[in-house]
Amino acid sequence: MIEVRDVCFSYGRHDVLKGVSFRAESGECVGILGNNGAGKSTLVTCMNRIRVSSSGSVLLDGKNIADMSRNELARSVAYVAQKNEMSHSTVYDCVLLGRKPYIRWGVSTEDLQLCDQVISLLGLQEMVLRRLEELSGGELQKVMLARALVQQPKVLLLDEPTSNLDPKNQYEMLSLVQSVARERGVTVLIVIHDLNLALRYCDRFLFLKDGVTYRYGNADIVTPGTIEEVYGVKADILSVRDRKIVVIDG
Repeated sequence: MIEVRDVCFSYGRHDVLKGVSFRAESGECVGILGNNGAGKSTLVTCMNRIRVSSSGSVLLDGKNIADMSRNELARSVAYVAQKNEMSHSTVYDCVLLGRKPYIRWGVSTEDLQLCDQVISLLGLQEMVLRRLEELSGGELQKVMLARALVQQPKVLLLDEPTSNLDPKNQYEMLSLVQSVARERGVTVLIVIHDLNLALRYCDRFLFLKDGVTYRYGNADIVTPGTIEEVYGVKADILSVRDRKIVVIDG
């Protein structure tokens, strides 16, 4: 379980987060939603200490992440950025790097086995010897997800994980993430713009507006009124095959 309490963050004099609070349970997928500039990416980087909030706290199973060592935090929280810097390493070496918080004297058999399992899970077997600079944006995103999963985190933070993927791979990746959350009890937080993908794969929804939590809850809060207030557009909510579908008015 992860709990965010009144987190604030500023870039100079510009306040981005102004007291964001919410709580997510183990096994839940939470969609983080809002306009560009609402503070979504800033929020997730405050949740793993890439950025340090000016006030407020983030608790993981009741423990403040500010009191965790870097190694302890890396074993608990994994993060996949929207944009990733490419190195000259191979896909396999990049995935293995996710085991760094656990490696002491050398790479263990368990480390290698976990890498092989995750690589197979994401269907990356045929590219393990390719270098990262040879990959497409979508392929690189999958590799970064694999590196995060071998950390065996309690919390997985994903910043627009489907932005470089075609529709088929979007569904495959989010289905996999949803399965990981439910089967392994991982709390997943996903910064996402596509409301329909969020409705399909997320259990809860955090709408940010003007630096605060505008609404937080299950799919019942995704309403035409909420969408208009947060995004400034009118929308209809339809039911198709027992799924809620958002249709933006043109």
